[in-house]
Amino acid sequence: MRCCQIVMGPAGTGKSTYCKNMHEHCATTGRMTYIVNLDPAADNFDYPVAFDIRDLISLEDVMEELGYGPNGGLVYCMEYLIQNLDWLQDLLVEYSDDDYFIFDCPGQIELYSHLPVMKSLCSALSDWGFAICGVYLVGFFSYIRGLMPRQIDSLFISDPSKFISGVLCSLSAMVQLELPHVNVLTKCDLADEQEIEKYLDPSSGYLLESLTQATNDKWQPLSRAVCNVINDYSMVAFVPMNITDEDSMEVVLQHIDHAINYGEDMEPKEPKDEFADE
Repeated sequence: MRCCQIVMGPAGTGKSTYCKNMHEHCATTGRMTYIVNLDPAADNFDYPVAFDIRDLISLEDVMEELGYGPNGGLVYCMEYLIQNLDWLQDLLVEYSDDDYFIFDCPGQIELYSHLPVMKSLCSALSDWGFAICGVYLVGFFSYIRGLMPRQIDSLFISDPSKFISGVLCSLSAMVQLELPHVNVLTKCDLADEQEIEKYLDPSSGYLLESLTQATNDKWQPLSRAVCNVINDYSMVAFVPMNITDEDSMEVVLQHIDHAINYGEDMEPKEPKDEFADE
């Protein structure tokens, strides 16, 4: 069975960086991966692209020809992809049955929360024999131009509402897409390990306590209601990822492999005889 990761998350959470580092990590362990760019607005890549949605349709062309803005144009591009899934299928069939794909997706969260686009794509991949894992990224830091990492840390920790927003978006994607799902907390290489631990389980009391302390008294009933939604579903937990640490990357990959039972149907391979050709 072919396997793939659907890499999702808001803009700026490090999806392309994740794809690059996951591709390199897999290469060091002997696993061949192919990265597919599904972001019609992307123009620069730090990883080798197996194939690119811009060969089918690009955001720039849609904006120019139809007069759409960036968000409307991107949704149009993704809907166009769904209408032309034979393009994607024809490319995928050229690969073998045990090849592993990583789909680098756009950062518009409405594609995963309530629009049917990504759900239609995942349904098609499933019909084509793929075991799919949704990988939803939430950044531990919000990068703001001009701020040093220490200042960014203070900004993020003092505004837990941003983190809860990310949790709710992740929960929405889990409910909408109905996939085996792994949530990854990115940019942990810039954070204190003890501070990260507080955010790995959003259903803990720390989340509500932090949000309550950070909001006006009149909003506290709303804060409790939002946190109760997270607690009631009890589905969202995060795996921390430090891209500078190979062990951290391996832990993330192990969670994904476990979610889709990667490797269970593989036949053992005969060891190569280095003297066979002599």
